[in-house]
Amino acid sequence: MAKVLEQATTTPYTTISGRPIEPLYGPVDSASVDYARDLGDPGQFPYTRGVHQTMYRGKVWTMRQFAGFGSASQTNERFKYLLAHGSHGLSVAFDLPTLMGRDPDHPLSLGEVGKCGVAITSLADMETLFDGIPLADVTTSMTINSPAAMMLAFYILVGEKQGVPQAKLAGTVQADILKEFIAQKEYIYPPRQSMRIVVDMIRYCTEHMPKWNSISISGYHIREAGSTAAQELAFTLRDGIEYVQWCVDAGMNVDDFAPRLSFFFNSHSDFFEEIAKFRAARRIWARTMKERFHAQNPRSWMLRFHTQTAGVSLTAQQPYNNVVRTALQALAGVLGGTQSLHTNSLDEALALPTEEAVTIALRTQQVIAHESGVVNTADPLGGSYFVEKLTNDIEAEALEYFRKIDAMGGMVPAIERGFPQREIQEAAFQFQKAVERKEKIIVGVNEYVMDEKPFSILYIDESVAEEQGARVKQLRETRDAACVDRALRELKRVAGTTDNLMYPILEAARAYATLGEMCDALREAFGEYEEPPVF
Repeated sequence: MAKVLEQATTTPYTTISGRPIEPLYGPVDSASVDYARDLGDPGQFPYTRGVHQTMYRGKVWTMRQFAGFGSASQTNERFKYLLAHGSHGLSVAFDLPTLMGRDPDHPLSLGEVGKCGVAITSLADMETLFDGIPLADVTTSMTINSPAAMMLAFYILVGEKQGVPQAKLAGTVQADILKEFIAQKEYIYPPRQSMRIVVDMIRYCTEHMPKWNSISISGYHIREAGSTAAQELAFTLRDGIEYVQWCVDAGMNVDDFAPRLSFFFNSHSDFFEEIAKFRAARRIWARTMKERFHAQNPRSWMLRFHTQTAGVSLTAQQPYNNVVRTALQALAGVLGGTQSLHTNSLDEALALPTEEAVTIALRTQQVIAHESGVVNTADPLGGSYFVEKLTNDIEAEALEYFRKIDAMGGMVPAIERGFPQREIQEAAFQFQKAVERKEKIIVGVNEYVMDEKPFSILYIDESVAEEQGARVKQLRETRDAACVDRALRELKRVAGTTDNLMYPILEAARAYATLGEMCDALREAFGEYEEPPVF
């Protein structure tokens, strides 16, 4: 054995993030771990081993497949298909014009309507999207950020029309604008004005929507942009700290809103590193909320999170290999203790998923839940010398990032200086160099390459844009124009005060103002953000 280990050390082994890995781990590597202080039983502080005592023996994770394409009616059909085949909740993918707060007839929407998600322009589209789907019986996640307040308003009003009061609506709207500035770049307004909208949303949900997660603080897109696992963890949790601090500074009691904060992480390809990341996330958040913000409610200490398998790991080459990648990543998310999971479809490196591909993705979760045995006990990898060492190391690296960002005055100033952006760029560059040197093997891309056969994909043609343009034209001709004008003027007026923006947004949505019209009213009040170059 000693000879084998000695030979193994001549080859450098690292995680996908570049973290060096020893050939063997033993008791000395986790000697500093105190069970009560650092681990605790599942359901007990600091929640390293999970936020619930029985974990999946009590209830399996929510199987929430991300879906949206073309028109609201097309996506409505996909939602009903997923629910009929065992999906537990809905997750809405919006097209680029919607994400950027543009109507389908805007010049910048040309060629993008319905292409990367569903086109939602007004309350009328949201009514179609959830036609025949009782909002009292499902939880819904909406992945949108700058126009998140408008989507929340549309959803509230659809519930109202169905006879479901907003207090009974369950789900989340992503609303995490900080990660847009860091990674995804789908922002509209400057950082500080954007944070004002988020705080208004959190306050509104706290006061009126007790079952709604007011924000989904998202590391997923940070990782997709090329970050390491530790950077994803650090920047995501530090974004969470920023939101909590802004809410506290606005006069909110931390225990009033913190229990409804949720998180969203990427589950990438390095199996053990991802599991360690999830465990470290819970421990860091629990201690931060208890020690930094002095939260008293144990629910304020619990980090609850949704996981999505890594879209960036999917390859257009040999797409069936993506089924294997997704299964391993999903298993890491489950072993890491996720509360909710989306599994990517095998064809998503090429297009939005077909019905067949999304069924395989959903079945992947169901096989893990019902056939693998991993639900039988909580945190089955807890106590592994390797996993505990990785958990400690990732936590330490994340806390070092906290110190650097705190020294800059917080995440908003750090973003304005371009700090997290530069860190991610460098990590992505180093990984790409490792792939090109074949230090990291991507099966079918830089090794085990083969000739490709034609592959059928879902194609969204321009008829969706034409249909959506006609719908918004008819809407403008039939609604009460004077009522819309008053609502938009009131929205712009409130933007110049410290009053909560959710109330005029709700009234504008009720009048059937379009998404673009509401976002434009705030563009006039707040301006649009242009990111300074980062080198």
